[in-house]
Amino acid sequence: MQLLTKAQKEKMIKNNQEQDGTKEFKAVVKLFNPTGQGTWYLSELNPDTNVAFGLCKITDEEYGYVDLNELTSFKGQMGLGIERDRSFEPTKFEDLKVA
Repeated sequence: MQLLTKAQKEKMIKNNQEQDGTKEFKAVVKLFNPTGQGTWYLSELNPDTNVAFGLCKITDEEYGYVDLNELTSFKGQMGLGIERDRSFEPTKFEDLKVA
């Protein structure tokens, strides 16, 4: 499975290029580990490094950067890789955080 659709990738690259100081983007894509811990809600992508930014939930929640090359090569239990939630709709980050 592709981690990002063409439209998602283009939107995330556009978000990364916004430099007006008012970055308040919605999460564009949700990626998850189907056999263990790990969920990533990503809003920006640097096309030169293939590093994305967003809310990462592994053992704790934190905003940070994740290398999509690493996520693509990851194989969990039974050899399953990271997947994209196909039903995810862009969502404000504050609506994703655990209270």
